[in-house]
Amino acid sequence: MSIQLFAMLENIIQYFDTIPSLHRALILAGGITFFWLIEGVIPLFGFRYNKWKHAYINIFFTITTIIINFAFALVIVKSSDWAVANQFGLLQLVDMPVWVFMIGGLLLLDLIGAWFIHFIEHKFKWMWKFHMVHHADTHVDTTTANRHHPGESVFRAVFTTIGVVVCGAPMWLVMMYQSLSAVLSQFNHANIRLPLWLDKAISWIIVSPDMHKVHHHYVRPQTDSNYGNIFSIWDRLFGTFNYTPVEQLRYGLDVLDDRTDENLSYQLKIPFDRSVKTDY
Repeated sequence: MSIQLFAMLENIIQYFDTIPSLHRALILAGGITFFWLIEGVIPLFGFRYNKWKHAYINIFFTITTIIINFAFALVIVKSSDWAVANQFGLLQLVDMPVWVFMIGGLLLLDLIGAWFIHFIEHKFKWMWKFHMVHHADTHVDTTTANRHHPGESVFRAVFTTIGVVVCGAPMWLVMMYQSLSAVLSQFNHANIRLPLWLDKAISWIIVSPDMHKVHHHYVRPQTDSNYGNIFSIWDRLFGTFNYTPVEQLRYGLDVLDDRTDENLSYQLKIPFDRSVKTDY
């Protein structure tokens, strides 16, 4: 590795090891703002909806997600410090170049903290009912990225913690993962139209907008596909990759009334409402 590249990686590591809370907030808010503006220029679907009213409920869930993640922050930090200090976890088994450590760590954290928890949320009814709130959105856009019921946010925080321990990830890697996860989730949920050749090319490495939109189709089997958040490799490896043309997609869920997608009180009650039927 050249001296310049090594120095650049060291600077990146140092930045994420000491990243200020303000910078993390700016990454989240900046990503939403950027893709919100791009949606107005190259929209995938010409939604006829009140964009601000639609954003209100999704921003509410984004705020609850931030609060829950903040509550878990100390647990994650302590877990990371313990794993590194005790050389516990897959990344601690052998010495490796820093770039291999970084890429391998991001892949593993994405597998456990995003793909795996997302997969099992679709397999267990009681978890699925929390996740239904995310799928209930009938106008998927960049604000949908963090539309998670508080219960689901807890699931995801727990699995992120598990991922940190299993990987033996230092905090700089955790911060890098969470920053990339936030921005790329906003990207792949954004209501933007990329040239088909570009979207397909991107989907060989990361989850592209068209790829993730398939996951938001209102019925299975599309709903049970494309669980990835950052990398597409896990869906391709585990046979859950699907590339249904976006023209055939419809958002929402077949078991929910589309008119309830912006009803906050109704959405909060979904996991506990026995009248909400599901065949999971």
